[in-house]
Amino acid sequence: MMTESFTIRNPYINDNFQAVHAQPEDTEEVLSLLVETASWLKSQGSSQWSALLQGEDSHDTPSAIRRGDVFVFKKEAEIAGMVILMKKPSPWDIKLWGDHAHADDKALYLHRLAIRRKYARTGLGKSILQWSTSGIQFKEKSLVRLDCGADNVRLNAFYAGNGFSYAGAHEGFSIYEKPVEL
Repeated sequence: MMTESFTIRNPYINDNFQAVHAQPEDTEEVLSLLVETASWLKSQGSSQWSALLQGEDSHDTPSAIRRGDVFVFKKEAEIAGMVILMKKPSPWDIKLWGDHAHADDKALYLHRLAIRRKYARTGLGKSILQWSTSGIQFKEKSLVRLDCGADNVRLNAFYAGNGFSYAGAHEGFSIYEKPVEL
C-alpha cells in the first residue's frame, strides 16, 4: 500500500519530462525499461543488472511500485526513465553501509536509475539523479545514498561529478551519499 511521505518539488525536468509516482499499471513498462537497460549494459560488456535478463529482479520492482518507492519520468504517455528511492534500506544496503543503514536513518537509498535508450545522451540520467536530491522532499530524510561497482570508472565519476561524496568501498562496490537540498 502506498503512503505519501514526500512532496514533489519539481514535477518537470529537462524537456518536459514529468516526474510522477509509479502506479501498479506502470509495472509492465517499468520492467520493460529495466530489461532494455540490462540488455544495453550487456552489449557494452557489463554484467551489471544481468540477472534481469534471466527474469530475476533483486529489487522486486513490482513490490517497490506497490510500496511507493518507484518514480517514473514520462514524456507524454511513455516512461522515459525511472528511479527507485527506498525509504528503508534493503538487506543489500545494510550489507554495504553497515551500522549506518537502519530503519530510522535519515537516508533514502537510490537504486535502478534507468533511461530508455532513445533518451540516452540527453542529460536525462543526470537530471533524474539531481532531481533525487532536490526535486523531491521526503519527511525525515536528509541524505540520498547509492552504490555502484567499484570497477565501473564511468559510473563512479558520474556520481562524484554530480556532488555525491565517496563514502568507501565494500566487497567490490563503491558507496556514495549526498545531502538533500532543503
